[in-house]
Amino acid sequence: MSTAASAIAPGSVPHYTAAEKRHRIFSIVAASSGNLVEWFDFYVYAFSALYFAPAFFPKSDPTAQLLNTAGVFAAGFLMRPIGGWLFGRIADRQGRKTSMVISVTMMCGGSLLIACLPTYASIGAWAPFLLLVARLFQGLSVGGEYGTTATYMSEVALRGQRGFFSSFQYVTLIGGQLLAVLVVVALQQLLSNDELKAWGWRIPFVIGALTAVVALYLRRSLTETASAESRANKEAGTIAGLFKHHKAAFFTVLGYTAGGSLIFYTFTTYMQKYLVNSAGMSIKTASGIMTFALFTYMCLQPVFGALSDRIGRRNNMLLFGALGALATVPIMTTLNHVTNPYIAFLLIILALVIVSFYTSISGIVKAEMFPPEIRALGVGLAYAVANAIFGGSAEYVALGLKSIGHESAFFWYVTVMMVIAFLVALRLPRRASYLHDDH
Repeated sequence: MSTAASAIAPGSVPHYTAAEKRHRIFSIVAASSGNLVEWFDFYVYAFSALYFAPAFFPKSDPTAQLLNTAGVFAAGFLMRPIGGWLFGRIADRQGRKTSMVISVTMMCGGSLLIACLPTYASIGAWAPFLLLVARLFQGLSVGGEYGTTATYMSEVALRGQRGFFSSFQYVTLIGGQLLAVLVVVALQQLLSNDELKAWGWRIPFVIGALTAVVALYLRRSLTETASAESRANKEAGTIAGLFKHHKAAFFTVLGYTAGGSLIFYTFTTYMQKYLVNSAGMSIKTASGIMTFALFTYMCLQPVFGALSDRIGRRNNMLLFGALGALATVPIMTTLNHVTNPYIAFLLIILALVIVSFYTSISGIVKAEMFPPEIRALGVGLAYAVANAIFGGSAEYVALGLKSIGHESAFFWYVTVMMVIAFLVALRLPRRASYLHDDH
């Protein structure tokens, strides 16, 4: 990546030429497009589960079927630490671009496999087994996607506006969820419920596989941000290098990502099922609420990212932890008894405003804690481990507690994790160690 000026005083904001601004913004758009496709492919599973659950699991009550599909969803998360390590190592040693191209190719393959899978009625137990294999494949891919994309977008973003520009990682991450919801809503209008359960649920996975080809083309045009010097470092992309010099940073990121991942998945992917299974709303009503909620949430990211450029990442994180701890139980308890979709929408937006303090800066607040030779691994592995344990299990824990009559315990579980996120955020430096003086 070229620089506008090589002799810039530390701490100052560099002057970028118009050409370099355009080049960096194009790089952010190109990286973001692949990110959108990756997360569309990953999340479309969650939003289609209400329709394909009966096709892969024996007939039983709806909660049990959702538990089975949520279990497979969680299993995909278990591959994330491996993906975070593998792709983080590739990104730190071979380059960010190489890592991002491989990850989007793998996600394409996983979606195509799900789209073509025979059902339980056709091949018996092989159906859920192959579904699990496809999800593990996708989990490996998306496990590497987050860390590498967060690293790349943080490095290529304009200094002084890195919170704003890097927030577009979550704009496209949420955009992937939103697109998944929109596709499902469109299919609900075009197909009957029986058609959706019979074959219509396959369509979103075909769309995901096709759009991944476009993302692959765009990512091949990216400019590499990792220098030859950082890639040649003997500790680049190594676990030994990470824990020898940056153990405290790793566990700090792990600590606040645990709460961030849990509350994010609670109010996005699980919320649709919560509105149907607990609040008693129809699938179409719940899908409509989540469509508008996710769109609003997506638009909030640059606002909160820009806010972090002014008040600091640490203050963003402290507000996130404190407000999340105070508001989760009241919001979830009220949603459980709401019948008016407009009130439900407002409550979900309130929750997502709080979550935005974290998600808007999720990538940059992690990237600023690691040097370039270990950055993708540090960001990706810490995020993936926390996500696998707390994010991926969110639906499963929530549905499991509901099945034994203790649904409200889940609300308190989220609250406790928010308290932990607040306490860990207190450890964040007022001025980050890295990236601030990078051109």
